[in-house]
Amino acid sequence: MENQTLVKEICPTATQVWVKKGALLVDVREKDEVAELAYDVPNIINIPLSEFENRFTEIPKDKDVVMVCRGGGRSLRAAGFLVNHGYTNVVNMQHGIDRWVQKGFPTLGNITSALGTDGGCCSSSGCC
Repeated sequence: MENQTLVKEICPTATQVWVKKGALLVDVREKDEVAELAYDVPNIINIPLSEFENRFTEIPKDKDVVMVCRGGGRSLRAAGFLVNHGYTNVVNMQHGIDRWVQKGFPTLGNITSALGTDGGCCSSSGCC
C-alpha cells in the first residue's frame, strides 16, 4: 500500500488561534454557499472543490493554511490533496461553518441554515 500522510484536524476554537497568527483560510464551498453564509476573517480565499484541482496553486506553500467548508468533509479531502502535492503547513477545520456558527464566531450572511445542526461530539468537551 502507498504511504499516505494523515491530515491534522483542528476545531473551530483552535482555528481562531491560527487566524490570529495570520493563517489563511481556504473555503472549498461553492460560490452560492459562500454568498449565503461566509466566514468573517481577514485572510480567506474561496476555491470551490469543483475547481480545486485547477486552482490549488493559488494557495501559498509558505503560509499556514486552514481548510474549511460546511461540515468538514470536503475541506478534509482538499487538505489531503494539498498534502499529497507538497503542502506541509495545512490543517483541516473539523465540523466546518456549522460548528463555527454554533460557537458564535464571526460570519457574514444568514446563519439560520447552520444553527439547526447537532452539537456533536465536542459540544460539551470544551475543546471547540
